[in-house]
Amino acid sequence: MENNIFHLQYAIDTFYFLVCGALVMWMAAGFSMLEAGMVRAKNTTEILAKNVALYAISCIMYMVCGYAIMYGGEWFLAGMGDIDTDAVLGDFAAREDGFTGGSIYSGASDFFFQVVFVATAMSIVSGAVAERMKLWAFLLFAVVMTAFIYPMEGGWTWGGNSVFGMYNLGDLGFSDFAGSGIVHMAGAAAALAGVIFLGPRKGKYGKDGSVRAMPGANMPLATIGTFILWMGWFGFNGGSVLKLGDIGNAHAVAMVFLNTNTAAAGGAIAALIVAKLLYGKADLTMLLNGALAGLVAITAEPSTPSALTATIWGALGGVLVVFSIRMFDKLKIDDPVGAISVHGTCGLLGLLLVPLTNDGATFSGQIIGALTIFVWVFVASAIVWLILKATMGIRVSEEDEYEGMDMADCGIEAYPEFTRVTV
Repeated sequence: MENNIFHLQYAIDTFYFLVCGALVMWMAAGFSMLEAGMVRAKNTTEILAKNVALYAISCIMYMVCGYAIMYGGEWFLAGMGDIDTDAVLGDFAAREDGFTGGSIYSGASDFFFQVVFVATAMSIVSGAVAERMKLWAFLLFAVVMTAFIYPMEGGWTWGGNSVFGMYNLGDLGFSDFAGSGIVHMAGAAAALAGVIFLGPRKGKYGKDGSVRAMPGANMPLATIGTFILWMGWFGFNGGSVLKLGDIGNAHAVAMVFLNTNTAAAGGAIAALIVAKLLYGKADLTMLLNGALAGLVAITAEPSTPSALTATIWGALGGVLVVFSIRMFDKLKIDDPVGAISVHGTCGLLGLLLVPLTNDGATFSGQIIGALTIFVWVFVASAIVWLILKATMGIRVSEEDEYEGMDMADCGIEAYPEFTRVTV
């Protein structure tokens, strides 16, 4: 009977991990749709190609070496295909915590759940450098980001490794439940470094300091992408509970889902109100980014706040993202989709809110952890961007930028009937 219970818990926890991983994988579609809707029509095919390719690269590079760097263990997932059932049951039965204790699931499911997080971090970079970066330079950066840069900082946090042998972030009181800093702020830091070396799009900023709007081509697509991301976030945060097979953890999962949803709602409404006050209009792009900002803000700690608290935290993210986007425009840091503000600025906010409801985290630990992640990812990314810029170049020619990345990189337009006459 006891073995049957262990078998059941193993099956439930493994299946839950896989379903949540699939939801996070679906976020790749959300990023693709959001970015495709927010760029101009002439750059749509290229941004879609980037998103599909970066997901594939993330899966391969994290399998080759990223997972081993982050968590230790075998490279190429050697031997993960086999499982010693008796050994698993024996180890679990010998634990003092018994059925109500820690997670028990397949190692392969853990890898699958982790690899989709890597792809999420890389997707953030894609939107920020859109409309003027060479496709192959971006893909080469994706190789380094997913194989080394992200796994290193992930190892210092979730992996429990020391930072270059000096200190462990967890021991300093750092906590990041599902990745406001580890995933989102890291992706934004890499994006910021790329945007700085890349420069703004032609015509984005006037000589007088004015900011010229470059509207996206497809707002319905961007809206669908946002809803896909909103849905996928339930797997992103919910799966980070790591377990479902007992009463306590099942309740924790339910609270994480509830808080994730209400934080997104709070962020959307707050951003909409702020945009109305600032611009006199209900700005859809700010509404969409507000929902995502709320999701990022709650990701660092979705399990301990009340639903009302989570709504307030999401609203703070929604307010912050509007002013952050305005700030980066004033600094002439051109981010076509607002990714650096949504994932970076609001990722930092999420980390700083954790100690308000989680006694295991400290403000000093959160600050040190945030600085460690940002400095490492920004500096390492800057080095890679500089190498790429010096060797193959990272920016397309003015002619290709004017004509559009679709024809320059992919040779096919996303909306050919709108841009040329066909017989």
